[in-house]
Amino acid sequence: MSLSNLKKDRGRKGIEALAAEAAKMNKPGGSFDDDRFWRPSRDKSDNGFAVIRFLPAVEGEDIPWVRIFSHGFKGPKGQWYIENCPTTNSGKCPACERNTELWNSGIDANKDIARKRKRRLQYISNVYIVSDPKNPENEGKVFLYKYGMKIFTKLMDAMDPDFEDEDAINPFCFWEGADFKIKIRNVKGFVNYDKSEFAAASKFLDADEKALEALYEGQHKLQPFVDNSEFKEYKVLREHVESVLQDGDSPQSSAADEAAAEEDVQAEGHSPGPGSSPSSSPVTNDDDDSDSGSAEATVTVNSEDDGEPKSAHAYFEELADED
Repeated sequence: MSLSNLKKDRGRKGIEALAAEAAKMNKPGGSFDDDRFWRPSRDKSDNGFAVIRFLPAVEGEDIPWVRIFSHGFKGPKGQWYIENCPTTNSGKCPACERNTELWNSGIDANKDIARKRKRRLQYISNVYIVSDPKNPENEGKVFLYKYGMKIFTKLMDAMDPDFEDEDAINPFCFWEGADFKIKIRNVKGFVNYDKSEFAAASKFLDADEKALEALYEGQHKLQPFVDNSEFKEYKVLREHVESVLQDGDSPQSSAADEAAAEEDVQAEGHSPGPGSSPSSSPVTNDDDDSDSGSAEATVTVNSEDDGEPKSAHAYFEELADED
């Protein structure tokens, strides 16, 4: 904009633009909004329903999903550590190393601290929205969808069913795949996807080649989400985690110390053990949190809900209430 036009405008458009940006930041999603992503809507009771179709891998990529680990936890002084975890690409992670030290201490109070700082596991795929009753404008469009282990397990089960009377399907196939019915319930204060299921196998979009080709070309590449550029260097992450923790997670070294630490944890409204309070997300492999092929014990949460809350802090606080 030229100076003369700026003078004519007298800042009116500037105010409107700034107000619009402020509104975006203050609404759910805020600066974390990415309109490429879709999420199923839930009502006030945390129930929801939608139908989607998982789409095949885009050209140049081998598989139709990517797996991402991340961390989000608050340190003893209230600072937040919110970072992608380098173990996504088999790298070293200082937050995981701190968790390993706590876990290997064998002390329940230290294990509880490790659980609260666990990795979060998510997957990303391209999906086509078949039905979105709460937001019908999304129907017939391609989005990225972020989901957790529970839905990923349903995808794997569809390809390798447990029973002889069940036919295997490739849920990512245009011609032999199936619609996926997302059914969300509130179960004891947790968002639950257990009832979600695949419909019968069917040809997608009546196998219309032109429609399928247009859809295929409109998908989003997934590999950029796990590119090394998305993960900070080890030294930077180590400095960050040390700054946030400020030695506030030093393992207890005696039974007396353990008892004192346990009292502190309980005083904050938590109790040791996975899923022991509504503020604790479920943890996989409670007694053996080591990853396959790894010498380190790594605590991981498999979370299904993946929306963008009001702020980074709210984003990870919200994780604690989800299955």
